Amino acid sequence: MNPEAISLEGKKLRPVVDHLNDLLANYHVHYQKLRGAHWNVRGSHFFTLHAKFEELYNNAITTIDELAERVLTLGKSPLSTYKDYLETSEIKEINTIGLSDVELVKAIVDDLGILIGLERDLLEITDDANDEGSNDMINAFMQFNEKQNWMLRAFLNKK
Repeated sequence: MNPEAISLEGKKLRPVVDHLNDLLANYHVHYQKLRGAHWNVRGSHFFTLHAKFEELYNNAITTIDELAERVLTLGKSPLSTYKDYLETSEIKEINTIGLSDVELVKAIVDDLGILIGLERDLLEITDDANDEGSNDMINAFMQFNEKQNWMLRAFLNKK
């Protein structure tokens, strides 16, 4: 795809694409952490958290696809190896086996904080590139993550 075909200037899009790929890598690590949390949650909050983690990983996989397709729309290739994801991501892997339900929620809250920060940075970058399409998409992701962060923090009884 040629960015000019959608009325965008190619040289202005380089930072957008780089940051979209960074966000994509972070979402992949976050997604896998959510899967592990879903599989390994135990305790009195099992039913609530098992369903919540499933909701979150389903949302994350949709977000991953949208991010990759946006990178392609902008004329570049999305990252596509776990090696690249792990090297690029600010979110780090954890072993979810044996963690308490509260520890799992805390790990997801930490991830959401990182994602929200990356998304806020990306909003400025997409604005500078006059890339309203990416901006709208990232804004929707951020709004979802902010709400989930609030809900999970309420679960933890944190402000």
